Amino acid sequence: MTAREIVLARIRDALGTSPGPAPGHAGDEVEAEQTYRSRSEVNTETMLDLLADRLLDYRCSVRRCAPGDLKATIAAALAQRGARRVVLPAELDLPLPDPADVGAGSEWVVDDGLNPEALDSFDAVLTTATVAIAETGTIVLDGSAGQGRRALTLIPDYHLCVLHSHQVVGLVPEAIALLTPHRPLTFISGPSATSDIELDRVEGVHGPRTLEIVLVS
Repeated sequence: MTAREIVLARIRDALGTSPGPAPGHAGDEVEAEQTYRSRSEVNTETMLDLLADRLLDYRCSVRRCAPGDLKATIAAALAQRGARRVVLPAELDLPLPDPADVGAGSEWVVDDGLNPEALDSFDAVLTTATVAIAETGTIVLDGSAGQGRRALTLIPDYHLCVLHSHQVVGLVPEAIALLTPHRPLTFISGPSATSDIELDRVEGVHGPRTLEIVLVS
């Protein structure tokens, strides 16, 4: 039989419309052997370097700092961006600078269910994340404390996200094991972007035009 005939026969078998088992299929469930990597074997510093490289490939901005420099790094990132109005998720547990250190007239507001029009009036959103995957350059948000609801990170044009070294894993299976399936999971690999049939890239279509990551280690 051809490959096409085998596939169609198996579909009929699965739907219960086949008179018997599909060719080449004994009908018994067989546990597939796991052949993929489930754990990274590189050290933390190597993972952080890899994550930074991947993020830069995706046109993210990356800043690295020591824990004691985090407050100043956040202030510098927002000031360089010119972000005066910043929206924050509830229960954001970070050493935040004084808004005046970012620039005159700066205003920081904690999200309490702001509507899309109100969120669109902010220059930036500042959050943490649940986990980051070094190999794919992906950060994952689950809507928990310090991360906020999904709209919060999709509407403002600039997303500043702080990641600590203990939140970075090497591989996707390691990240999946740390996530809670029923939470609203958002996987982010770079700023929002799309392209048309001629492959002209356009950023900021479905989310923030600029994603900047602060890696703390």
